[in-house]
Amino acid sequence: MTPPPYPPLPDLILEPLVRAALFEDLGSHGDITTRTVIPAGTRTRGAIRAREGGTASGMGLAALAFRLIDPDLRLEVLIPDGTPFAPGDTLARIEGCAAAILSAERVALNFAGRLSGIATLTAAFVAETRGTATRITCTRKTTPGLRLVEKQAVLHGGGFNHRVSLSDAILIKDNHIAAGGGIRPVLQAVKARASHMMRVEIEVDRLDQLAEVLEEGGAHVVLLDNMDTDTLRQAVAMARGRVVLEASGNMRLSRIAEVAATGVDYISVGALTHSVPVLDLGMDF
Repeated sequence: MTPPPYPPLPDLILEPLVRAALFEDLGSHGDITTRTVIPAGTRTRGAIRAREGGTASGMGLAALAFRLIDPDLRLEVLIPDGTPFAPGDTLARIEGCAAAILSAERVALNFAGRLSGIATLTAAFVAETRGTATRITCTRKTTPGLRLVEKQAVLHGGGFNHRVSLSDAILIKDNHIAAGGGIRPVLQAVKARASHMMRVEIEVDRLDQLAEVLEEGGAHVVLLDNMDTDTLRQAVAMARGRVVLEASGNMRLSRIAEVAATGVDYISVGALTHSVPVLDLGMDF
């Protein structure tokens, strides 16, 4: 089996997310249904199975949800994060206290379904770039509080991460340019004030703006926003490899192959995290 492409995030980061989800689900009185109908001491076996095909992500969080409810549960992940699977495949098996399994089931499936959905959609976008050097990357349009695990899911799908937070890099968007007096003033401010260790990206939506950026200098990456395919091709020819080019805006799956063929280095896709369908996973006893 292919190993995960990236090491898992440590439990120190994951545990607060899972604890918060368990507190939300258990409420003030715990799982009253299970307490009422399942005799104490009942043991069972279960399996997380795929109702549809995709790429796994969030299996570590699912395992952690069960472990936090009952450390004595025995859980075996059969399809680790970053691994494709088919409909009907068993992603994990679990054995132990039936009440504990039932109480953690929904939180485990919520994490695994959401994150596997992100990994699966990312893999579909990545597939459209085959034969090119273009990479698919995500954005900061993530679920509040879940950004780290959603960006990890993008990695599991074969994509790449954009900045994780506002403190990671300088990204000068159109509103920064408007408030800062124009392209030249903001780039001059960057050259005067930014650390030599800090990467700089600037957004443009016209070729004359790209020409201004190339003439002024100071940017490592240029975000080409909402350009049609022919304009993107012209932008690649203008840049001649002097800066990294990222195409963004209205990046539907059906358009990715033609955008990648223009020669841009990256295509950023907000839909990978902001409107992804949850993958259908279920627990069977």
